[in-house]
Amino acid sequence: MIATSTSASFDAHKPLGLALDHLARIQTARGCWMGEVVWCTMLDSQYVIVSHLTGQPIDPVKREKLLKYYRAWQTPDGGWGMHRESPAYVYMTALGYVALRLLGLSPDEEMPRRAREWLRTHGGVKHIPSWGKFWLAMLGLYGWEGVNPIQPELWLLPDWSPVHPRRMYNHTRLIYLGIGYLYGRRFTGKTTPLIESLRRELYDEPYASIDFSSWRHRLAPTDVYVAPSPVLKAGYEALHQYEKRHPKAVRRLALEKCFERILFELRSTNYACVSPVNGLLNVLAVYDRDPHHPDFLPAYQGIDYWGWEDEEEGLRFNGAHSHTWDTAFTVQAIVEGPREEAARMAPALTEAYRYLEQSQMKTEIPDRERWYRDRRLGGWCFSDERHQWPVSDCTAEALSAALSLEQTIPEDQRISDRLLEEAAAFILSRQNDDGGWGSYERNRGTLALEKVNPSEMFGNCMVELSYVECTASCVAGLARFRRRFPAVRRAEIDRAIARGVEKILAEQKPDGSWEGFWGVNFTYAIMYCVEGLLAAGLSRCHPAIRRACVWLLSKQKADGGWGEHYTSCEKRTYVEHPQSQVIMTSWALMALLAAEDPSWEAIERGARLLASRQLPDGDFPKEGVGGVFFNTAMHHYCLYKNYFSAWALGRYERARRRRTGDRVA
Repeated sequence: MIATSTSASFDAHKPLGLALDHLARIQTARGCWMGEVVWCTMLDSQYVIVSHLTGQPIDPVKREKLLKYYRAWQTPDGGWGMHRESPAYVYMTALGYVALRLLGLSPDEEMPRRAREWLRTHGGVKHIPSWGKFWLAMLGLYGWEGVNPIQPELWLLPDWSPVHPRRMYNHTRLIYLGIGYLYGRRFTGKTTPLIESLRRELYDEPYASIDFSSWRHRLAPTDVYVAPSPVLKAGYEALHQYEKRHPKAVRRLALEKCFERILFELRSTNYACVSPVNGLLNVLAVYDRDPHHPDFLPAYQGIDYWGWEDEEEGLRFNGAHSHTWDTAFTVQAIVEGPREEAARMAPALTEAYRYLEQSQMKTEIPDRERWYRDRRLGGWCFSDERHQWPVSDCTAEALSAALSLEQTIPEDQRISDRLLEEAAAFILSRQNDDGGWGSYERNRGTLALEKVNPSEMFGNCMVELSYVECTASCVAGLARFRRRFPAVRRAEIDRAIARGVEKILAEQKPDGSWEGFWGVNFTYAIMYCVEGLLAAGLSRCHPAIRRACVWLLSKQKADGGWGEHYTSCEKRTYVEHPQSQVIMTSWALMALLAAEDPSWEAIERGARLLASRQLPDGDFPKEGVGGVFFNTAMHHYCLYKNYFSAWALGRYERARRRRTGDRVA
C-alpha cells in the first residue's frame, strides 16, 4: 500500500488539466476520440496498383498527397520498411517503386531512382516474399509459375478438416480468400508500354528469359521473419503438382464459393471489409468477375474508409481505425482522475457516452455459422459501427467506459440494461477453452497451423490465440458488469472470471513479467494484467502483482521514465529503448499506482518525467511505436501518448492527494 506522508511531492494538477484540455479539443463531432493507427506504405502501394488494374484514375490532388506520403517515409538508404522505424524491405520497396511509376514518376526522378538502387544492392525483386510475388504477377511483372499456390479449392474442404480456412485467424483467412480466388483465376492486368518498361527496370536480364519457377522458395533475407517450414514446402510441392492437372469443374465450384464469400464480406461490412488488406483483394475479385458488377464501385470506394491525411505526410491508408478503442480508454482516463476534472469534462463525457450507445452492435448476423462468423450482437468494434467486426477486448473496455458514466447520464438516454447484458454475453461467448480471450473470434485451430504460415514476414498470424491483454480486459469488464448487475448471469460470470484469472496467472513469467501481443510489449502486458487481476478481486499483496511491480521498478531508467524498444516483440525478450518513452512510462505508472506500490519516490519521478515531456498545448510528443500486429507489423497508435498519459497523471494526482491530504481526491 502507498504509505501516508505529509511531505511535499510533485503536484500533477496542471499537466493533467492541460492534457485533458487537449483531449477535449480533439474530440470528434460524433463524440468519439480517434487517432491515426500508423503502419506503412504497403497499403498505398496496393491501392495505386488496384486503381491501375481496374482502370480507376487517381485525380491529380490525390496523386500529390500520395507522393507526399512516399517522400515522408522513404528511408535514408532509399527503400521503405515495415513501419516507420524499421529498415527497408524488398517487399515494401518493390511495391513502392511500382506505385511511383504508376503514379507517373519517371524512373530517373529521385524517389524511384533511389528505390531502384536499393533494390539492386539487395538482390533485386526475384526473391521478393510470396505476397510480393503475387502482387507483381497480377501486374504482369512476375511469372505466375514463380508464385507458390494458394488455391481456392481449400474452401471446398470439409469443415472438420484441421486445415480448413475457417480455422485461421480472421484477417489471415480473409486475405487468403482473396488471394485464393485471384490465384485460381490467374488474374493479370494488360501488358502496356509502362509494364514493359517496368520489366526492364526491375530486372537485370530480359524478362522473357527469367526462370521464375526457380525462385518460388527463394526469399529476401531482409524480409523473412518466419521461414517456410519443411511441412509448408512439402505442401507447396503437392499443390504445385495439383495445379498442373486440377479438374476444371472443381476449380469453377471453388471460385464460386470464394466469390460468394467475398461478396458477403463486402456487403456485411458496408464495403469497409475487416481491413483494407483484404478489401483491396476483394475489389480485384469483383472487377475480375465483371468490371460493371454492381458491387465493384462500392467496394473500390469503400477503401477510402481507411484513409487518413494531413499536411505533414499527405494521404495514406491505415490498417485499422480506433474510434471505440480510443474513446473507451479516454473516458476511463478522465473518470479516474480527480473529481473536479471529471466534472469539468462532463460535456465531453456525455458526447462520448452517446457515441458508445450508437456504435454498439444491436443486431445479429443472419445465418452467421454459414459464414464462419462468431456472435456480433452486443459487441463493439475497434473502429465504429460501420465496420461490423466486433472485438472481445474492445467490447470489454467500451463496457467498462459505459458503466463508469452511467450514473451521470439521464436514465432515458442510457444504454438499456438488456444491451449491457448483451455486451456481457458477447464477452462470455468469446472465452476460449483455456480460459483466455482472443480478439475477433474464439480459437478455432491449433498451433500446428503456424507450421504452414505462408506469409514469411509475420509471426503468430495463422490462428486466433488467447492473449493476456485481451484476457485481462475481458476479466475487468465482466467484473465491473458483475458489480453493476450482481444477479445477472452470476454463476457464468464468476466462472469466466475465475478461469480468466487462472490463465493470466499461468502466463506470468518467473521474473514477474507478462509477454504482450498487441503492444510493446512486456510493459504493455503488465499494465493490463495488473488492472485485470485487481478488478477481479485479487489483493494488491498477491505475489503475482508484487512480482510484476518489482519487475517494473527494475526497468525504470535513470531519468525516471520507462522505455521498451519495438524489437522486444520480434525477439520476444525485453529490449530497453535508449530513451524513456511517454507511453511506456504511463503504462508502468498505471500498474504501480493501481497496485499501490510503496515506492513513491520512483512513482513521483515517473510522473515528473511525463510532465517534462508535455508540450505547451497539452499534447505529448510522438515518440517510438507502441503497438504491434504479428510480432513485426509495428503500429503507432497516435493517441496512446495522450490518454494513457492523462490516465497515469490522473491516477497519480489522486494518490498524491490521499498521501498529503491536499484536497479531496
